[in-house]
Amino acid sequence: MSNPKGLLSSVLPRSVNPSTGNVQVQLLLLGLIRVLIALVSDATWGLLAGTARNWLAGKPRGLSLIGGAPGMVMAGPGARPGFSGRE
Repeated sequence: MSNPKGLLSSVLPRSVNPSTGNVQVQLLLLGLIRVLIALVSDATWGLLAGTARNWLAGKPRGLSLIGGAPGMVMAGPGARPGFSGRE
């Protein structure tokens, strides 16, 4: 749900109806809508990330948290199979 572009692209071809008009125009409009959604979504995530970074940079431990977060994000899913209990 955090990637509306992927969600929209899975629905895009099914939304075209040849009986309602020109298929190329419908695809062009749906493509433009996808670009607009991508622009708004990516800009929002970028602004939120920049705001969070500036907020955390003002904290004493903020930059250390920012530096360690990518490692934890990558190590978490990698460690999960070790705790799954399967043989």
